[in-house]
Amino acid sequence: CRTPEERKKTDEIIRPILRGKDIKRYGYDFADLYLINTHNGVKEKGIKRINIEDYPAIKAHLDSYYSQLEARADQGDTPYNLRNCAYIEDFSKQKIVYPETTQGAYFALDKNGFMLDKTCFMMISDSSEYLVATLSSKLYEYAYKSFFSSVELGTSGYQYNKHALIELYIAKPNHKIKNKITTLFSAKKFSQIDKLIYKLYNLSEEEVAYIEKNLCR
Repeated sequence: CRTPEERKKTDEIIRPILRGKDIKRYGYDFADLYLINTHNGVKEKGIKRINIEDYPAIKAHLDSYYSQLEARADQGDTPYNLRNCAYIEDFSKQKIVYPETTQGAYFALDKNGFMLDKTCFMMISDSSEYLVATLSSKLYEYAYKSFFSSVELGTSGYQYNKHALIELYIAKPNHKIKNKITTLFSAKKFSQIDKLIYKLYNLSEEEVAYIEKNLCR
């Protein structure tokens, strides 16, 4: 970049990105990877596409790959633009992220506006902490592995397919319980969350013992 102003503007569209394998239970390991977010805009929402001429340093970089860009079948209005994405602004919001293929209940809360590649998904919710805590719990990992997963991979892998994940019943707790779970989540007291969720769903000691015995983590 030739000027501080150009550098600042360029930084805004170089966005950190997570892959499915980077996402863990309650968190993620950022691999220091970035996406040049030359998005195609969303006309219906008044979001203008990125004009590459406004970013000379990025254009110079992408020009060295122009033949590959031009050959893409999924390009936007120009070879420099990404294909259309109607929910492009959602990536900048607080969101729940999770991998498609996994070996456990790997749900994490992203407050840093990460982009995602095709190996993971996201959810937007006003109850993000509560949902991450619930979906990452031992009870829900057992439930999904045992009853809801439609694709199993080897002895311990499976997929979080949307059509199966939405079948999971999640209780709507009272304000007190929801706040307690959210507080425990913020304090990273995850074992206490498991106990509270067992209680929320009225599991007996025998049922809890059965899940703990048969769930490998």
